[in-house]
Amino acid sequence: MTEDKMPAHYRFEKQKHEEFIKAVEAFGKTVKDQGPLDEKTAHLIQLAAAIAIHSEGAVHSHVRRAIASGATPQEIYHAIVLLSSTLGFPTVSAALSWAEDILQKQ
Repeated sequence: MTEDKMPAHYRFEKQKHEEFIKAVEAFGKTVKDQGPLDEKTAHLIQLAAAIAIHSEGAVHSHVRRAIASGATPQEIYHAIVLLSSTLGFPTVSAALSWAEDILQKQ
């Protein structure tokens, strides 16, 4: 993701804690590169994890990243609704709302 597409808070943290953020980004790249999953699948999995921990910011981020890696809105919605029986309707409903925040801008 280009710098200008990053949320303002992330840009601020990146500037304030440059070495820490570089390490976090490198760690994320390393674990993605270690396995057979393609980038789109990895972001859909990370999206599900973000939903499970109720992190609106991470949901926004992983919806953006999933789209950038080729996921369609339908795939994103499906990934979210698949969580209904595991996480429950209220969590899934919130996640759909957070995803829509990003998808409406696409």
